[in-house]
Amino acid sequence: MNASRPKRLNRSLLLNSYQRYMAVAKREKADILPRVPILMQFAAEHIGSNYGAFASDYRVLVEANLRCAEEFGFDQVSTISDPYRETQGFGAEIHYVRDGVPRCVRPPLGNAKDLRLLKKPNPRRSTRMLDRLRAVEAYKKAVHHTYSILGWVEGPAAEAADLRGVTNFLMDLVLDAPFARELMELCVEVGIAFAKAQIDAGADTIGVGDAIASQVSPDLYAEMIFPLEQRLFEGIKTAGGLVRLHICGDTTHLVPCFARLPVDIVDLDWQVDMAKAREILGRGKAMVANLDPANAVKRGTPTSIQKALRDVYKAAGNPLLAGAGCEIPPGTAAENLKALCAPIRYQS
Repeated sequence: MNASRPKRLNRSLLLNSYQRYMAVAKREKADILPRVPILMQFAAEHIGSNYGAFASDYRVLVEANLRCAEEFGFDQVSTISDPYRETQGFGAEIHYVRDGVPRCVRPPLGNAKDLRLLKKPNPRRSTRMLDRLRAVEAYKKAVHHTYSILGWVEGPAAEAADLRGVTNFLMDLVLDAPFARELMELCVEVGIAFAKAQIDAGADTIGVGDAIASQVSPDLYAEMIFPLEQRLFEGIKTAGGLVRLHICGDTTHLVPCFARLPVDIVDLDWQVDMAKAREILGRGKAMVANLDPANAVKRGTPTSIQKALRDVYKAAGNPLLAGAGCEIPPGTAAENLKALCAPIRYQS
């Protein structure tokens, strides 16, 4: 298997990006590994824009993703920009930063554990949720069934932490479990509604970010967060979408729980051993290759990147998608991203 000199492909197996992605997501044979790296600030700057515009205007986000998909050879276009779409719907004030992630001025429940203080998010009326829906609609109009379209919602723990503040939420999990559970249940309700709206608009997959979960113990995760994630994922599946779970950081201790979640694709960050993860997850879930975005991709060379990706494929086997452990950093050389997306023949 050689990414720099791919073997000749059987023409009868050549697929378009959407077909390729769906085949591997559903554990079927494809021609090459689907390419699904996550881009945000890199994509904005690649088209001469900035992160603030990318996060605040769906037209910039869509143009950036479509241009990158075409120029670098991606198989999926994404709506991910930052964690505060639903948070704004709940009533938070969000400030945009030209060259940085949007900022939540203050968590809506930072000083009070009273759910009545929250507004009721509406995907069609809440400003930032509607902006994401418009991105999905624009993708559907432009590339329906040509590229996979990735919608996005926050996981129950991540959204609860956005609403309460990280420290408060982590303390709630231990000191006030009933409130933490009630807050996450509300986040799941909103997440399902938001995911359904994106699926109805044209998304085939919903990514779910729940990064804060990596900071808790396996027992606490299993007791408090796992049941709520399970409910969210089941809701997404019922609405007709595939589920891509994305939890940044070292989640080695949580992989056994991931094996029991109804997800189709699992993103694992670079700290996780992919061979061991495959042993636990089995062949029933696709995984995204987890190259270190900074050290392996940004600071690597095309040759080292291709070798690293082939090594991950050898360790993890099928079903696998090409990508990195998290977002491709701004400042990554175009040649390096092209190397990450160089076709690798799907090994039967």
